[in-house]
Amino acid sequence: MTRDLVVHDWVVAAIALASGGAAGLLLRALLKWLAKHAERTKWTGDDIIVDALRTLAPWAAVIAGAAVAATALPLTARVGNIVNQSLTALLIIFATFTAARVIAGLVQSVAQSRTGVAASATIFVNITRIVVLTMGVLVALETVGVSIAPLVTALGVGGLAVALALQDTLANLFAGVHILASKTVQPGDYIRLSSGEEGYVVDINWRNSVVRNLSNNLVIIPNGRLARTNMTNFTQPEQKLSLLVQAGVGYESDLEHVERVTLEVVDTVMADITGGVPDHEGKVRFHTFGDSRINFTVILGVGEFSDQYRIKHEFIKRLHQRFREEGISIPAPTRTVSFRPEEDPRTVLSAPVPHQRDASSSALLTDR
Repeated sequence: MTRDLVVHDWVVAAIALASGGAAGLLLRALLKWLAKHAERTKWTGDDIIVDALRTLAPWAAVIAGAAVAATALPLTARVGNIVNQSLTALLIIFATFTAARVIAGLVQSVAQSRTGVAASATIFVNITRIVVLTMGVLVALETVGVSIAPLVTALGVGGLAVALALQDTLANLFAGVHILASKTVQPGDYIRLSSGEEGYVVDINWRNSVVRNLSNNLVIIPNGRLARTNMTNFTQPEQKLSLLVQAGVGYESDLEHVERVTLEVVDTVMADITGGVPDHEGKVRFHTFGDSRINFTVILGVGEFSDQYRIKHEFIKRLHQRFREEGISIPAPTRTVSFRPEEDPRTVLSAPVPHQRDASSSALLTDR
């Protein structure tokens, strides 16, 4: 301390602290007003930035007021340096958490806009948050005079040991990054694995992928297994699918009439049922002379994978009703079975009685 404290020093310090607090409250009110206007825009990034600044700006104003108050006090060079370093490090920590929140939110927003679903790939969000926080902590340590070179070296050696101990976890981590980077699977896609699991991809995190099946149950699949297995993606390269429905009519039917009626039913289903593709051009393909009927395939369009069950249900109902109205038969398979006995039953009844070796049995037969 270069001189003694006087009342004027305390008054100036108090005014500086009060000014910082008042500025913080004013900034918080201003950012709250900006948040209401940001909700009206289509871009979600401004909501994320304003929401993060609502935490950083008031604390930054308070720290700035404390720094001004410290300069107003007659502190020694050593104490003043410690106070300045501490306040700077504290400001860096707040700024780091705010930056991590903003960047992670923007990454998540970009993932949502590209996938078009509510869920997102949290693996990129988590990696981004960890990288930003690590850099901010290292900068804060350097600010307070802690040398980070030995720390980085120790982290490198320790990281090698951790990597050896967590081989499966790291394998799943890099497999998840590879899956998302290659865009083979994105959140919102409907996939089916060769092992039978299928459903909508909800999330791909640092260890596993979460798939929600049509029963609304979650299937947890390790990223490493998802990267190695054979898989069908029903959403890529486009979400619309072709649905094949098998049917058949009797040999006496007029096939031109059958085709025309079937296509009319296809058009009504595509236009009326949710999940249909109104501009889809239905097709009928006769392909087999069966035992009792001529079989054909009807090709319909569906908007996405789960719509096929509703479309098939309505199409079969309407086609069956229309065929009945038009007098078009859908014969069931028939089979004629003829029975021819190998021997005449009378021959079996008149066959001689086998010789009885038992004396009692012979006697009974003689009495009869």
